[in-house]
Amino acid sequence: MELMIEKLLGFVMVLTRISVFFLVLPVFGWKSIPVRIKVAMTVLLTIFFSMITPLAIESRQVSVLEAILLLTNEAIYGLALGLIVYLVFATVKFSGRIIERQMGLAMAQILDPLTGERAQPLGMLLEMIFILLFLSANGHHMFLLIISRSYETFPAGSIPTTAVLASGVIKAGSTLLVAGLRLAAPILAAFLVLMVALAVLARIVPEMNILFISLPLRVGLGLLMAAIFVPFINGFVAEFADWMGKLLPL
Repeated sequence: MELMIEKLLGFVMVLTRISVFFLVLPVFGWKSIPVRIKVAMTVLLTIFFSMITPLAIESRQVSVLEAILLLTNEAIYGLALGLIVYLVFATVKFSGRIIERQMGLAMAQILDPLTGERAQPLGMLLEMIFILLFLSANGHHMFLLIISRSYETFPAGSIPTTAVLASGVIKAGSTLLVAGLRLAAPILAAFLVLMVALAVLARIVPEMNILFISLPLRVGLGLLMAAIFVPFINGFVAEFADWMGKLLPL
């Protein structure tokens, strides 16, 4: 009887970490994916990992309070892993929002059918291109590798180091800001040159309405630079895997 309870507790702990991880994870956590598919995928992965991963708890009777604490630890660890992946994954979308603000399209919002949230069209387009490139490079296998390596570092029932998890999330947030600015830097430089040219033109021809002239120029320059920027997203897919290896507490 105690063996059955131990096996059931181990299964629930594995289920907790995997379900929380995939709940926050991009692509698999989207609202456009049916709930039945999410549940079936989570249960199948839980059965697989519960059979091959050892437990870090002793072979003794575990009280209800200890079981709750163990499940809480698994949820925190899965949430931290999912947040790190999500923050790095959102770099392309963040750079797209920077470009849209320079184009004057910050108020142009549409409904994202994947997440069910309001989003800017250019940022959503760049994110979709990155996702297609990511999945075509078998990037979804990386998510399974993250789960597998997490059980090698912190087996089910072990207490993860809070400082390590917090450090990983903070570094992922800083990587989001730095990488997003780096991806958008060439386009920001082009807009800076455009603003300088318009300022010089305003001094040469003061009677010209620079505001109405700058709006179509900014939109046209933004679309042109975004088209030039798209081929470089493929290189970001390889950097994404490298960042995951450095930021994840595995």
